[in-house]
Amino acid sequence: MLTRLSIRNIVLIETLDLDFSSGLGVLTGETGAGKSILLDALGLVLGNRADSGLVRAGEDKASVTATFEFPQLPAAINKQLDDADIEVEPGEPLILRRQLRAPRNPGESVGSKAFVNDRNVSVGLLRDMAAVLVEIHGQHDDRGLVNAAGHRTLLDRFGASDVAGVQTAWADWRESADALGAARARVEKASEDQELILAHLEELNALAPEEDEEDGLAAARADMQKGERLSGDLEELRHLWAGSDSALASLRAAARRLDRIASEHPLLTEALAALDRAVIEASEAEDLIEQAAEALTHDPLELDRIEMRLFDLRALARKHRCEVAQLPQVMRNLRQQLDSIEQGGEELSVLEQAVQKAGTVYRDRAETLHATRAAAAMRLDDAVAAELAPLKLDTARLRTAVTKLPEERWGAGGMDSVEFEISTNPGAPFAPLAKIASGGELSRFILALKVALAEEGGAASMIFDEIDRGVGGAVASAIGERLSRLASGGQVLVVTHSPQVAARGGTHYMIAKTSEGTVTKTSVSLLDEAARKEEIARMLSGAQVTDEARAQAGRLLEQV
Repeated sequence: MLTRLSIRNIVLIETLDLDFSSGLGVLTGETGAGKSILLDALGLVLGNRADSGLVRAGEDKASVTATFEFPQLPAAINKQLDDADIEVEPGEPLILRRQLRAPRNPGESVGSKAFVNDRNVSVGLLRDMAAVLVEIHGQHDDRGLVNAAGHRTLLDRFGASDVAGVQTAWADWRESADALGAARARVEKASEDQELILAHLEELNALAPEEDEEDGLAAARADMQKGERLSGDLEELRHLWAGSDSALASLRAAARRLDRIASEHPLLTEALAALDRAVIEASEAEDLIEQAAEALTHDPLELDRIEMRLFDLRALARKHRCEVAQLPQVMRNLRQQLDSIEQGGEELSVLEQAVQKAGTVYRDRAETLHATRAAAAMRLDDAVAAELAPLKLDTARLRTAVTKLPEERWGAGGMDSVEFEISTNPGAPFAPLAKIASGGELSRFILALKVALAEEGGAASMIFDEIDRGVGGAVASAIGERLSRLASGGQVLVVTHSPQVAARGGTHYMIAKTSEGTVTKTSVSLLDEAARKEEIARMLSGAQVTDEARAQAGRLLEQV
């Protein structure tokens, strides 16, 4: 609920800090004292359009701060805060602030900033939060119950309808319809591309790419290119080792000659042993050179084949914008697309049946919800009718219009539109609430609706502006009684000229305008019991407060 309102330099208000409590709070004062300034200031912090005329004359800046406290923040407010990335700890107040800067030059618009718990936000966020925080019902009401967008929700809460089941059925229907649409799009796209897919597959099948084939081909080509490069050197080495005049032949000849004389001296024996080792090592080297030559020997045709294969694979990979290693997967994907075309009819048939089934479930539940709403609408109309006569609206009637929408407008809330309509006189046609000419009638109608709806939802705080305009006596008393009843479970603030309504207040604020020289100011004070009695007496008698008025004020206070 609203617990504090702080105003700085707004019109005639220089500095004002008001603390509010739960229950019914009344604001009174003489005509022209500045009650509308309070509502304008509150409207400003709730996201209304900024007007340069709101900044107090002679001041550069103005501000309004509204503090709200809840045992637990409403879910809608929590979501709005999460979306704006604002954290409010449990138990921490929610503080909305609006700052204005007066235009510095002629023709310049007023500057405006908005804050939530000292975080700079858009004015739109304040406006969105206001719908949950405060309902202001007055002469130019355009929120709350006047807004038909919320009527269906209020009726559903009043009638305990199965909205959740309809929401689930709608979500299932949409999900199955989306799946069908996606499948149709896939099949249609695949069908359009069928010839191209077949051509791609024919080309891929002809080439038949294999997993990791590129690496093996590249390695084989590298070996063949290496052999081609080394072939001349290897041939020269083979000539060096072959023939009668080769190094190896000379070593063997020397070993045979040395073998004949090695026994003549120990050193010759050692020399023969060393020469034998050299012959063995040279022979091994010759064998290794031969093996290398054989390994590096390549078929030029095979090299051409490998290079052509690599060229074809890489060209095809570029065509499909992938790596060579991904070509087998491309083939599999293309085959799947063809399978989708072939199996598409069967898949679509299954999905169409699912959509039809989900649609039937939704229609059945929505029809049941429609019937429940129609029954709840009749009960609500009767409940409101019982409240209208005491409020001097006995010739008026409320009709909760539950109308089936065309299928293209069905949704998670069902197939109905709901709007509160009224007829103010017998025989007069029904019209939306907002079409009522009299602001006083509108406020009383809304009060009757609010009382009938009781705890069935709405903003955390409600404000009624001069709901008692043009009425008095028993009607004013009935208004006060209903306001008190409505405030028993929350917070209601009412700007009133009626002593019967003022006497019902749990807290009473008096708005006054004072002049100090050429400076006029508006102030607001919380009245104690004695001051409250005096103010109600003034409301009863006018400018000259009489003892009789004081006595009557006392009786009014005792009655409540």
